[in-house]
Amino acid sequence: MKKAAVIMGSDSDLPVVEKAFAVFEEYGVPYEVHVYSAHRTPVEARIFAQEAADKGFGVIVAAAGKAAHLAGSLAANTVLPVIGIPVKSSTLDGLDALLSTVQMPSGIPVATVAIDGAQNAALLAVEILAVSDAALAEKLMNARRAATEKVLKKDAEIAAKYNK
Repeated sequence: MKKAAVIMGSDSDLPVVEKAFAVFEEYGVPYEVHVYSAHRTPVEARIFAQEAADKGFGVIVAAAGKAAHLAGSLAANTVLPVIGIPVKSSTLDGLDALLSTVQMPSGIPVATVAIDGAQNAALLAVEILAVSDAALAEKLMNARRAATEKVLKKDAEIAAKYNK
């Protein structure tokens, strides 16, 4: 199975990205975590992105706040899918990070999730990896079925209580 990379622009992003770790562990996806800044360690970030495919990674999740150029700088140096997590870390409530992450120029795509959306970023990464892993795809389908059953059970309980 291919690995997922989780790259943070700063260790202050850790409380946000920890939600992604739980998803990867739930689905049995191996992952590595690193702190590389698009601005303070651009060479190291570039080298990581350039070597990621050869090191067994299948997807990169990048979390950054404020100017949030990390996902874009990683995407510019790899053809692996990159998923950006805009992190709420400024007086602009994360809108600055969202716009910096989502507004990539044509030719260098970055998938972008909600502000602080690490859980969905990890789920999207799992879905990407599941394209070539039938067992992983089955785990995702089972989770979707369980979520459906949970909602339908709640619907039945509420309907029984209020629909007379």
